[in-house]
Amino acid sequence: MDDPLALFDAWFAQARESEPNDPDAMALATVDAAGQPSVRMVLLKGHDAAGFVFYTNREGRKAGDLAAGPRAGLLFHWKSLRRQIRIEGPVTLASDAESDAYFASRGRHSQIGAWASDQSRPLDARETFEARVEQVSARFEGQDVPRPPFWGGYRVAPERIEFWQDRAHRLHERRLFTRIGDGDGEAGWSEGLLFP
Repeated sequence: MDDPLALFDAWFAQARESEPNDPDAMALATVDAAGQPSVRMVLLKGHDAAGFVFYTNREGRKAGDLAAGPRAGLLFHWKSLRRQIRIEGPVTLASDAESDAYFASRGRHSQIGAWASDQSRPLDARETFEARVEQVSARFEGQDVPRPPFWGGYRVAPERIEFWQDRAHRLHERRLFTRIGDGDGEAGWSEGLLFP
């Protein structure tokens, strides 16, 4: 396959069949304004030609990093398949409509948790968070939970996609796709191999 997005779809479909837990889990790497890197696991919630989408609190550490430098790296690692995919590119906000639609699809407890959490900020005790969850539950009792204004999606537009396949004797296969073109929809991909 010479289309990296189609190849991603094929590998992702195989991971959904073989990976025992969270085949949509991906490591998200960011860098803050001082150059300090940070990485954490998030879940892929959508992908298409425009990019790979995840959702989070837009006031937490990862959001601050992305505001300071709107670029990120993603890593999917599927141990059951002995494969990984690395994606790098610029990051933009998902639209309010996309964020609203995804938030509405979440379970009620997850929706309430989004309101109750001051993500990445210090917490004096677990009981404080649990009390906030109870307060938010009471606030929205008997009604739909709206998306918090500080919560939404991010889209990583791929400029580089590397497919890594484990091979015997550490003679792995690495295929690198790099986006070429002017970014107005006419972009294509160049492909090359990397030494393992």
